[in-house]
Amino acid sequence: MQGEETHLSSPSQTFYFGEIGIGTPPQNFLVIFDTGSANLWVPSTYCQSPACEDHARFNHSLSSTFLGIDATYTLSYGFGDVSVVLGCDTVTIQNITLMNQEFGLSLEEPSTPFSSLAFDGILGLAFPAVAIPGVPTLVQNLLGQGQLSKPVFSFFFSRDPSYDYGGEFILGGVDPQLFSGEVFWAPVIQELYWMIRIEGFSVGLEVTGWCSQGCQGIVDTGTFLLTVPGPFMPALLQALGAQDSDRGFLVDCSTVPTMPTLYFAMAGAWLPLPPSVYVLQNDGICTVGVESTYVSSASGEPLWILGNLFLRQYYSIFDLANNRVGFATAS
Repeated sequence: MQGEETHLSSPSQTFYFGEIGIGTPPQNFLVIFDTGSANLWVPSTYCQSPACEDHARFNHSLSSTFLGIDATYTLSYGFGDVSVVLGCDTVTIQNITLMNQEFGLSLEEPSTPFSSLAFDGILGLAFPAVAIPGVPTLVQNLLGQGQLSKPVFSFFFSRDPSYDYGGEFILGGVDPQLFSGEVFWAPVIQELYWMIRIEGFSVGLEVTGWCSQGCQGIVDTGTFLLTVPGPFMPALLQALGAQDSDRGFLVDCSTVPTMPTLYFAMAGAWLPLPPSVYVLQNDGICTVGVESTYVSSASGEPLWILGNLFLRQYYSIFDLANNRVGFATAS
């Protein structure tokens, strides 16, 4: 294995997060390593809302290397917005020490959902185009300061995650023990998010034709479910025999082994997603782990988000040198 490996936790079996340090001496935070956004922020002592008090808070006065910037921004996520003031400090991830990294110190976080989230903040790994203008991303600084052994990072998400072990985030390399078989590579088609082309979609052996005119997919470690373009949702749910309810899209647990495998045509292959992965079982209730895509694509093409549910099946490799994403069957 090359690179720095960070163990991930996933107590709610939805989001996967690991530890970083900010400041001198380091103050530790649990963050999502999020390929669907590009900024770093953590709760701070500036924030007095209940959501902040329930989490680790950065105290700038305890860091000898902190510099205040004082510009304020609102960062928007699929699950809520957070207002931050910018600062600059040293960031540590495993054995990597990154100097002069700009980051957000939260000023206000809404109680829903932030109070109930098991992580403190978010470390964005998407492209600079979706970051705060003029603020270098952590990935840019890692590359600029020569801190990556290779210009790549990768993820392994356990199919049966827990607080003790949810997976691995590897900065600067890949771990061949965490996947098997061939790596399929998909080029990034737009340097905003890690966006790739989806050329086809099949429910079992029934090719739908939904993506015959082209679809886009965002590979997003900060989204839990598989998000499906809105126009396709009714037909997909019907094909899977799922019923809408206040608990989600219900299916009979006894039918899961015979439900169809979903296939995505991308990276030069048909990549399968079996029902054992896309159906969630909780308290004896089975639901299909999908939702409608909540953002629109700039091109107007149907947009999928390949969230953690998809990435439990596939070890994912984000190649910064060649702007491509690799998928290999996770061990």
